[in-house]
Amino acid sequence: MEAFSFFLYPLAACILLILIHAYFGIHILERGIVFVDLALAQFIGIGLACSVLFSHDGALKYVFSVCFAILGALILALSRRIAKHTNIEAFIGVLYIFSLGIGMLILDRSPHGTEEFKTILNGNIIWTTGADLFYTFILYAIIGIFHFIFRKKFFSLSSTGEGSYLWEFLFFLSFALVLVKSVQMAGILQVFTFLIVPALIGKLFTKEPLKVLIGGWLLGFLFSSFGLFASYKWDLPTAPLIVASLSILYFLMLLVKAMGKDKWGLSNN
Repeated sequence: MEAFSFFLYPLAACILLILIHAYFGIHILERGIVFVDLALAQFIGIGLACSVLFSHDGALKYVFSVCFAILGALILALSRRIAKHTNIEAFIGVLYIFSLGIGMLILDRSPHGTEEFKTILNGNIIWTTGADLFYTFILYAIIGIFHFIFRKKFFSLSSTGEGSYLWEFLFFLSFALVLVKSVQMAGILQVFTFLIVPALIGKLFTKEPLKVLIGGWLLGFLFSSFGLFASYKWDLPTAPLIVASLSILYFLMLLVKAMGKDKWGLSNN
């Protein structure tokens, strides 16, 4: 009971993260740009690094992050055009390495740069507060409603690539704004895991987006809960344990799929 009380807010934060990121994960997998989350999150991390170096004001942390989120969305909205001239995954990889390098250079000038770098990677989800949850819920709800209203437009954009630069920008901007809050709360590694792994597991057994989403949510909730309580019981870092738990689940489900043991009766249609 004590463990449950301690992890109530972090568990609720994991639920919110999985709800929104599993949805975006379906789009990212459909677009075939799997590592765009890492690149964009690390690009936003430059803003976090700048806020550490130039100010300790919590409000300015969001200002720096949002500025880099908008800039990152503007760049990635051009991804289909960039893909005509170079390998898009290579471009995203270079953007990630560039962002990581610049962030490290900035944090090197801070007396607590090493700890801040670890925080950007791993987050502080264990110390999530009620206020964090409230503002996260409001942001995610607004973006979720926006995507629900224009779901046909966004799914068509991801599956066929048909759409204007404006809609591409709105997709990446909404995704980037989600990442601003997610990275500060959970860190880059955990956010990437929530984005890709639940959707990837679901797509092993079905191609229907709704089934992929529901399956990803359920598995994400289950193994995030396991990671949280296991970290408490065994005194292990929370984010790496959640990342490892979901990754192991993916490997096991991949093995099940490869051996033809689809116990849930889901087809690939």
